[in-house]
Amino acid sequence: MNRRNLLKTIGTGIAGVGIMPIVSSNKKMKTKYSKLKGNINHSVSAWCYNKLSFEDLAKASKNIGLVGIDLVGSENWDILKKHDLVSTMCYGDLEGKSTRSLTNGWCDTKYHEDLISNYLRHINLVSDAGWTNLICFSGSRRNISDEQGLENCIEGLRKVIPMAEKHGVVLHMELLNSKIDHKDYMCDNSNWGIELCKRINSDNFKLLYDIYHMQINEGDVIRTITENHKFFGHYHTAGVPGRHEIDETQELYYPAIMEAIVSTGFKGYVAQEFIPTKKDLIGGLADAIQICDV
Repeated sequence: MNRRNLLKTIGTGIAGVGIMPIVSSNKKMKTKYSKLKGNINHSVSAWCYNKLSFEDLAKASKNIGLVGIDLVGSENWDILKKHDLVSTMCYGDLEGKSTRSLTNGWCDTKYHEDLISNYLRHINLVSDAGWTNLICFSGSRRNISDEQGLENCIEGLRKVIPMAEKHGVVLHMELLNSKIDHKDYMCDNSNWGIELCKRINSDNFKLLYDIYHMQINEGDVIRTITENHKFFGHYHTAGVPGRHEIDETQELYYPAIMEAIVSTGFKGYVAQEFIPTKKDLIGGLADAIQICDV
């Protein structure tokens, strides 16, 4: 189950517990959720809720108290603005599909021409919309060595980073596991990604530290975040094993991880990216936000 092979079926389970909604006696009124503490800017990845219309997801996100939605292309930015939400991590537009490919990325020079053209355009789109974050991917190794992959990424990204710096857009390369979900993905460990950040040496290039993926590939999540937080511009969550809800059924204790993130002074976004199994989709999301709201 991953972004590349979108969820075809969603299992059902018991209704979520944890957050206590304040339900009005008037059933036509919206459920009101507990006010969040404000230490974390909460978001959610849109693809995990493809059973809902984007409009419904936006309404629910605003009701829960999220500041925005992750992995949103320009085709839905107007809906976000309508509901006073932020595109917390942008795709560009559907025309530039290469920017959404997890396999054909910056570590392979044969994709550079297309990537450079589309990212230059997408940086402008993101800036013009008033957003900040734009995702990118290393792509698959295809027998390219780690060192050559670094050099290839640097060669290509240096063609677009000046434009990002000019327009105040931050490119985030996502760390993904290559053990379970994304076989052969190059940027599959924090050390490689951090080295790329150091060599590019720009405040407009960061890593998207996906807690689920890095728990699978390397573990040691809290120490990695504490020691290297200046390279991490964005965070994703999900339960391990299974990539489902982040409750007591899985091995990660998210309150401690969130405390570690807050202690670094992080002011960016934390997006829920688990595949829901509970019948009450929005209730389950609200539970996860409550768990992470330290």
